[in-house]
This record gives sequence, structure tokens and C-alpha cells, in this order.
Amino acid sequence: MKKIEKKDIWLFAAQVAVWAVVLFALPLATFLSTQDVSATRTSFFVVWGLFQAPLVVYFANFYLLGPHLFFKRRYWLFVLINLVLILGLNSQFFMVFYHRNNIPNMPEMNANMWIGFFSGFLMFLVLNCVIVAVAIGIRHFIRTRQIRQQLKEEKAKNTEAELAWLKNQINPHFLFNTLNNISSLTQIDPDAAQDAIAQLSDLLRYAMYETNKKTVPIQGEVEFMRNYISLMKLRCNEKTEVNSQFSILNSQFTIAPLLFISLIENAFKHGVSSSRSSMIDIRLEQKDNSVVFTCDNTNYPKNDEDRSGSGIGLENTRRRLDLMYANHYTWEQSLENDIYHVCIKLNV
Repeated sequence: MKKIEKKDIWLFAAQVAVWAVVLFALPLATFLSTQDVSATRTSFFVVWGLFQAPLVVYFANFYLLGPHLFFKRRYWLFVLINLVLILGLNSQFFMVFYHRNNIPNMPEMNANMWIGFFSGFLMFLVLNCVIVAVAIGIRHFIRTRQIRQQLKEEKAKNTEAELAWLKNQINPHFLFNTLNNISSLTQIDPDAAQDAIAQLSDLLRYAMYETNKKTVPIQGEVEFMRNYISLMKLRCNEKTEVNSQFSILNSQFTIAPLLFISLIENAFKHGVSSSRSSMIDIRLEQKDNSVVFTCDNTNYPKNDEDRSGSGIGLENTRRRLDLMYANHYTWEQSLENDIYHVCIKLNV
């Protein structure tokens, strides 16, 4: 059984209020104009006689027949029960036959009286059918809104879960590569490796404790990228030129955490060669309500056996952008003269 919520009580109260206006509007107007209690009482009973059947039909369809029959596609039973209900509530029209056959000296009904009788009956039948349509229409409108709201909430939950999953994939991804770099460095320069471990500790502290929000201040992201670039440069030789430039006008401007790290990682994966000249140029500019991230690097594609270049980072970045900045970002990428270029512009 569905639990009655506060919104259900308010909905019921609103409908009762509307019907109260329908039932008491004419009697109140009568009392205000005549100050006659008897006339007011008569007016109320006339209105009640007209609308008591539609009132019952409305609430029966709104709370019972609509949800349990109409919206479950049991149309024939819905129509049959409504027909029985309407005829039963308007049984006064059939009393004319009883009075005609059982009351002595009952005058015969002429043609005009029969026309009036059937016209009245048809009018009440149409009125009740309209009330059924109104009840089902209102219930359908409310039901559709509830379904849309539920779908919206489910979509939001799924989006949050997917974003968390994507971000959790990013952290082990860059951690794995950074540990490999430090591992290689320990054999060459232990002191530098120790400094690198301290930098990695700062990276992990930020990734674990500062990025558990939907957005973070851009200044923290810039410091994270600077430290990350510094660590990634450890594996580069003198043939690799790495440039980075960050222009931030508002240090409290917020963006999604760890959004560009996969692109930087990708630049070092595919842009560095141990035997040929290499170049990586990373830029980030923030002004007003926009952020532009640009990365250019030489292109040295990985072979099929090298799984470090599988591209999962780029796929995650695109997916996160679609989820968090849909219709508010542009992605440009190109490969010309062995230079890979990617540019992301966020309009927050």
C-alpha cells in the first residue's frame, strides 16, 4: 500500500476546496443578495442536487477507477463501472416510471414532458461523462509529472554514480604511471626520487580529500597540474621541451576536479620519444565565465603491444564533459605535421 505523503494531503485538500467553491458559491451569493436563510438553504439543496453525483463520480475516478483501471488499460471494466455508477447516482430519472405506475391519479406525460425528461437525463449523463474526463485528465497530468520527476531523479543519481566511477578510474590511472616514473628515477637519482615521492604525496592528498565535490576552485586544479607536470617531466630527457602556462583571473572560479589531467597524461604518453626531439605545450586560461585548456604535443603513436596508450583517459574526459557540461563546452582536436592539438573551452 502506498504511503500517504504530505503532498497527497495537500492535493486532496485543494480538490475539496475547489468543490466547496462550486457547492457554496451560489448559496453564498443568494445570502449576500437576499439575507434570506430559507432562500439560501433552498439554493444550497438545488446546487447539491445537481452536483452530488458529479462530486462522487469525480473522486471515485480520481482515486479509484483511474489509477486501478484506466491507467492499467482495463478500459472495458472502467467504462462499465462508470456507467453503473453514473446511472445509480442519477436514479431519480428512473423514478418517473415508478411514480407513473404506482401512484394513483398520476397525470399522463405528454410529448413535451417526455422530451424534457430525456433532455434532462442526457444533460446529466453528459455532465457526469465530462466530470470523468476531467478527473482522468487531472490524474494523468499529475501522474505524468510524477513520472518525469522520478526519471529526472533517477537520471541524476545515475549521472552522479557514473561521474564517481569515472573519477575513480582517473586516480589509479595517473597513480600507476607516476609510480612507474618514480620507480625508474630511484635507480638514477635517489634524492630526486625522494622529492618526487613528496610531490606525489601532495597529489594524492589533493586527489583523495579535495576532489570529492562536484566542482573545486580552479587554483587548486592549477597547483595539481603543475605538480603533475613536474613529476611527468622526470621521465623526459634533454630532447624533450615541456612548456606550461596558466593564466587565472579568479582563483575561486570553480570547475570539475581532475578534468584535464588525462589530456596532460596523454601528451606525455604520446608526445615524448627517447631518441627524437619532443615538444609538449600546455596552456590554461580563465577569464569571465570561461576556461580554455590547450595542449599541443609531438605525436609518437604507441604500438599495439603498449597498453599504456589505450586511450581510456580521453574517453573518460569526453564522457565527464558530456555529463557535467553538456552543450556548454567545445572540443577541438587535430593532427597536423606530427603535432597533436586539443583544445577544450568551457562556458560555465
